[in-house]
Amino acid sequence: MTSDEPKLSLQSEKIGTDTTAIRSLDWDRSRFDIEFGLRNGTTYNSFLIRGNKTALIDTSHLKFREIWLALLCSHIDPTEIDYLIVSHTEPDHSGLIADLLELNPNIEIIGSKVAIEFLKNQVHLSFRSRSVKTGEMLDLGLNKASGKHHQVEFLSTPNLHWPDTIFSFDHATSILYTCDAFGLHYCSDELFDNDVEAITPDFRFYYDCLMGPNARSVLQALKRIDKLPQINIIAVGHGPLLRHHLSLWINSYREWSSKRSKGDSYAAVCYISQYGFCDRLSQSIAHGVTKTDAQVQLLDLRASDPQELTSLISEAKAVVVPTWPSQPDSDLQNSIGTLLAALSQKQLVAVYDAYSGNDEPIDSVATQLRGLGQKEAFLPLRVRQKPDLNVYQQFEEAGTDLGQILNRKKNIEVMKSLDGDLDKALGRLSGGLYVVTASQENQNGLRRSAMVASWVTQASFNPPGITVAVAKDRAIEAFMQVKDRFVVNVLREDNYQPLLRHFLKRFSPGADRFEGVNVLENVASGGPVLSDALAFISCRVEKRMESPDHWIIYAVVEQGNLADAEARTAVHHRKVGNHY
Repeated sequence: MTSDEPKLSLQSEKIGTDTTAIRSLDWDRSRFDIEFGLRNGTTYNSFLIRGNKTALIDTSHLKFREIWLALLCSHIDPTEIDYLIVSHTEPDHSGLIADLLELNPNIEIIGSKVAIEFLKNQVHLSFRSRSVKTGEMLDLGLNKASGKHHQVEFLSTPNLHWPDTIFSFDHATSILYTCDAFGLHYCSDELFDNDVEAITPDFRFYYDCLMGPNARSVLQALKRIDKLPQINIIAVGHGPLLRHHLSLWINSYREWSSKRSKGDSYAAVCYISQYGFCDRLSQSIAHGVTKTDAQVQLLDLRASDPQELTSLISEAKAVVVPTWPSQPDSDLQNSIGTLLAALSQKQLVAVYDAYSGNDEPIDSVATQLRGLGQKEAFLPLRVRQKPDLNVYQQFEEAGTDLGQILNRKKNIEVMKSLDGDLDKALGRLSGGLYVVTASQENQNGLRRSAMVASWVTQASFNPPGITVAVAKDRAIEAFMQVKDRFVVNVLREDNYQPLLRHFLKRFSPGADRFEGVNVLENVASGGPVLSDALAFISCRVEKRMESPDHWIIYAVVEQGNLADAEARTAVHHRKVGNHY
């Protein structure tokens, strides 16, 4: 292996009676689903269960093809695998299904009805299949060596985080197989959740990015889980398996999802599964909405039940729609008709480009929506080339703007809720004025961001460290995850107004925040240095602490420089203490 090749390895361990985990360890993967970065790599987990008959749960990513198939064959002759249970069809879990079918054309694929339909278009091979739903069983029979009778019960859990997801529960071992749900992108030789402190930030980050936009669906899945007998292990599709702290992980999902599902004001972000870039683009919009603590519901126009679609669209305060095929099939055409019929004039609407190469023109869709009388939530999001980091950042920022609109009334009420004297007293806490900048670059391109900050303070001497409070709905928050780098630009008292006015203005989604500003590139690791700043401090994020509406970032200072030893730092004096 050369230094330029990704580090890939496999792990095979027994996790229960007659049950083996095969974990594909992707140590260097730095991004997942394009729209959010990975700090600790990831894994793709699959599982073998042997009763009288044998079931394989999920496969792996295509990049592991040679070594994964070799390891599987060392455990079992593929022709002896009776069933392949497909938790969902995203390629990181289904990438080797076609290879498995080549080795064993008689294997029976078990999945949700939607998953089976997706696979027919994905593997381009004929195969035996059976669709299942909540409460149905797969009897693997008695393993004579262990005396265990393996019966697998299925739970329909759509939208976690794809519309075709199912959970599987083996009653013989009390292991629940959940694929993406409860997972985390964390690559380690540790098979189980031994180190809670190490993995909790990634567990939460994963939830926020993938599960939070479907909080209502998470709660429905938890209700089904609650009806199961005691669970010994949650065998996830990514990261370490969960065994030692099950109540912590389950209760965290319950608490976070309950909080995100309170109230009636939410945005319905529609997409068409496996069409263009809909899946990823819709997730970016939804993630942006959730950063504001507003509610969102992802809706698959291809797979949603008409009655459910009507209900969720009609009750939403805002609806975001993708461009659809210029000649949709009859089922999709019916769903589009249901969508349009469910819209009401009191709602906000917006449209984004699915970029499939066969879309109805985005202006045509936008005109059709405007003709129904709705107000525009944001300008049409146009995609003119294959989406890269900047496109996904633009979509996320559009979602954040939408979330702020949804929260406007609530935020005004919060501003008025504090006691007047207390509010004024808090406002007397002054701070310096800074511009925090950040940039990230990989094979998908360069993206960067900036914000004005006044909540910055030194937090440690050795090593030198600072804290920065970042509102959850700030675009730059995504650049300040653990191990990320950023730059604090200290504004000077005698010349801060031009920079302050520039960075305080409202930027449209995806706009270059540095246009028209003099910057020094490649001076500090983490982000641009402003030429007119008094000083800069380059930092690496060590920890993040959550408060109700901000992230408190603790970062170690790695580099810094002062431009003028005689100048003073600009100071910010507030009148009130309950909003900026």
